[in-house]
Amino acid sequence: MNEGGPPGRIAPPASPLVHPHVASGPSPATTSDFGHAGRVSPAPKPFFETLHALLDMEGEITLGELLDAAGEQTYGLLTLLLSLPNLIPGLNIGLAPVGGIGLMALGAQLAWGESHPWVPRRVQTQPIHKGRIKDALAKFEFQLNRFRWRGAEQRPLNHRWMGALIAWTGFLLALPVPLPFGNQLPAAILCLLGAALLEERPAWAWIGAAGTFGNTLYFASSFGLILRAFTKAFHALVH
Repeated sequence: MNEGGPPGRIAPPASPLVHPHVASGPSPATTSDFGHAGRVSPAPKPFFETLHALLDMEGEITLGELLDAAGEQTYGLLTLLLSLPNLIPGLNIGLAPVGGIGLMALGAQLAWGESHPWVPRRVQTQPIHKGRIKDALAKFEFQLNRFRWRGAEQRPLNHRWMGALIAWTGFLLALPVPLPFGNQLPAAILCLLGAALLEERPAWAWIGAAGTFGNTLYFASSFGLILRAFTKAFHALVH
């Protein structure tokens, strides 16, 4: 029996990327994976403005200070910070495997339901190279503005699905793929997924999911090249 609605009407299925507690519309009390039951979910803060202000500060800024500023948006910020350097020509070659492994661990924690990611204290004390990150962030935001449609909804996302997407796309980033845009493509998708978490935008999450699917097909179509690259890397490590 259909309760709470007119007879004969079937409620539409909830979107897997939108948190199930809010998928059917606004309610007096909502819950996000970072919130508590019975509390109305607040509107997302304009975190990109906060991030720019932190990067504009004089002197060094550490990763730990950025994480403190992020608060409940830590997962989105870390996804963005681990992905952005891989869009910079020259940096992406060496950083892609490291960033990809870090994103796999980050996505696994989010999918597992951890409210805040575990980051080693030694990593938190590392200074951020503000110049390059700020330049990459400005270019990314310019592209991101194309997806800020007027009237687009903002609501909490399903963190388990988002975590699985981030972990799998991080795996794609870590692969030593000898293909055009082999690193930049998954990095751009991960940046979009991180932005979706920061601004709680389901549309961006769905675009990122479609991008991950396309990226997987792109790599799968070149499985032979990837296998040879793995074999070559393995022999280089052994010998």
